[in-house]
Amino acid sequence: MINSMLPLPGLSAVSGKSVVAKFDGGLLSSDGGVLMLREIEQRLRVADRLAGCIEDPRAPDQITHTLADIIRFRLLMIAAGYEDGNDANGLRIDPIFKMAHDLAPSDRELCSQSTISRLENLPDARALLRMGRAMIDLYCESFRQVPKRITLDIDDTFDAAHGGQQLRLFNAYYDDYGFQPIVVFDGEGRFITTVLRPAKRPGGKEIRAFLRRLLRAIRTNWPNTQILLRADSHYCCPEVLDWCRANGLDYILGVAPTTTLRRHIEGLEASTKVRFEAAPKDGKARRFKEFFDGAASWSRVERIIARVEVGAEGPDTRSHGEVRVKWSGSSVHQ
Repeated sequence: MINSMLPLPGLSAVSGKSVVAKFDGGLLSSDGGVLMLREIEQRLRVADRLAGCIEDPRAPDQITHTLADIIRFRLLMIAAGYEDGNDANGLRIDPIFKMAHDLAPSDRELCSQSTISRLENLPDARALLRMGRAMIDLYCESFRQVPKRITLDIDDTFDAAHGGQQLRLFNAYYDDYGFQPIVVFDGEGRFITTVLRPAKRPGGKEIRAFLRRLLRAIRTNWPNTQILLRADSHYCCPEVLDWCRANGLDYILGVAPTTTLRRHIEGLEASTKVRFEAAPKDGKARRFKEFFDGAASWSRVERIIARVEVGAEGPDTRSHGEVRVKWSGSSVHQ
């Protein structure tokens, strides 16, 4: 489609060259990279997988935009940097986004913000669980052969909310309103799954329930793969420790320092400081110590490995639990 606006007249010449402004560029877009993302999405079928997890209550003969098309549009928007659903109202006529949906630039418009909002409020808890399992299946299918062992790096992160979104909470540590989703990657940095949740630290029962669903989905694909769990100290709680042992998971968890635990490494801190001060030009002095101890709430003691590092800024002590670790605290089961 060609814009019929007339040229802009009366512009002054520059360096002896005339300047002419016209508006006949047709339908333009600044998001050419979306077409590459389209190829990836078509290969992985992410939108189709997620759409298959949701029951569509609409009358089939009244549907213009399928669930897969709506999800695909939203995925491509987010990937291109358009996080706000309101951006759909402008992008629905974008020729590149239309081409990513197998439409010509002059074909019908894509879905609007209101359609996207209805979709985002459509899935119930069971549908969300199915969608989570579909993403884990996609991760497992990315391997050419079943791995003998994988590492699960699990952590929660803060996601600031810019508006009055449901479930947002004020987090004093980050001094902002937002969410605190749990995110899981493998040891090679590949994304596995995530869960959106309020902006507060997860408790032991919540973490255990999340891990149970995660393990069930992975075991469905890989029943014999060994799994190592790595996480920070607030995941080192009785519910998680007992669950990992009961289900045959190895684990390396941070251990929060306590007065009891610090007694084990006071001597090591002092000797490491002396070693650094004797030869500061050699750089930081680093030493390790392992011992068995545990919190009163744990069902048994754990093997803990403390790392003491002393440099010009002073000592830095961290700990991890039974397999290998540092003194933010940790526990690893072999």
